[in-house]
Amino acid sequence: MNILLWHVHGSWTTAFVHGKHRYLVPVTPDRGPYGLGRARTYPWPDTVEEVSAEELADQDVDLVVLQRPEEYELACVWLGRRVGRDVPAIYVEHNTPKGDVPNSRHPMADRADLLIAHVTHFNSLCWDTGGTRTTVVEHGIVAPSVRYTGELDRLAVVVNEPVRRWRVTGTDLLPQFAEIAPLDVFGMGVTGLAEHLGLPPDRMTTYDDLPQARMQAELGRRRAYLHLCRWTSLGLSLIEAMTIGMPVVVLAATEAVAAVPPRAGVLSTRVDTLLDAARRLIDDPAVAHRVGAGAREVARTRYGLDRFLADWDRLLEEELCA
Repeated sequence: MNILLWHVHGSWTTAFVHGKHRYLVPVTPDRGPYGLGRARTYPWPDTVEEVSAEELADQDVDLVVLQRPEEYELACVWLGRRVGRDVPAIYVEHNTPKGDVPNSRHPMADRADLLIAHVTHFNSLCWDTGGTRTTVVEHGIVAPSVRYTGELDRLAVVVNEPVRRWRVTGTDLLPQFAEIAPLDVFGMGVTGLAEHLGLPPDRMTTYDDLPQARMQAELGRRRAYLHLCRWTSLGLSLIEAMTIGMPVVVLAATEAVAAVPPRAGVLSTRVDTLLDAARRLIDDPAVAHRVGAGAREVARTRYGLDRFLADWDRLLEEELCA
């Protein structure tokens, strides 16, 4: 198939474009949010081709994958075809609902021309999509090539824009964990986080927007992984950390409840319980390695790339046949 999709979420798209199809990714001169083109920090195969807005009208597109409401009209204009009628379309919903949960209306609610594919069952449960057809295709990842060593008695966090998103990403909870062990925070917009939290340099180090392979290699050297998000969809960085073999300390919110069984780490809504778990993992590397092995087994079984691509191929074929 020839599939048109925008580069929005790097990790999810990396897994998606490892399928057997040809992927057309819009690119604009400024490489802005609606024309980012190919990823520069993720390993994408040669089957991903950049295409300009002007070239799209002449492209043979079998399916459009939408991920933001604005992309619907944009695709109609750039393709010169009615999306959902002249060319099939699937809307991938990556996010938890905002606003009046659980009464949040999805922007694509009550559409007969679309299918909404949620990435977690929690999102499917909480979004009000009205009469629009829905399904769930759970996450999958390209398995990191690195393995966990846990040689550094430090805690790792991956988060984007932690200051702006603040309570959503659990940024306000980080100082309590910095009392147990130094924190290494990876992601976009993390520079200056320690100063914002009032933490001295020896309690937090930030790494802004590292290439994926380098970030994963660094994660695997830390003793444990912290996931303190209150209200986000299931973070792919959490799954990647588990796949590496890291023990995880996770706030029991949204889909994380289903993704992290007891043998993979500690999951709780009580911050004191999470602090105790982090302290134990820092103090006992043997326990950390044992729990990390459980996390690796869980993640590779449930969120493997082969399962993810097979689920998507089945869905794409069903939609095109329909």
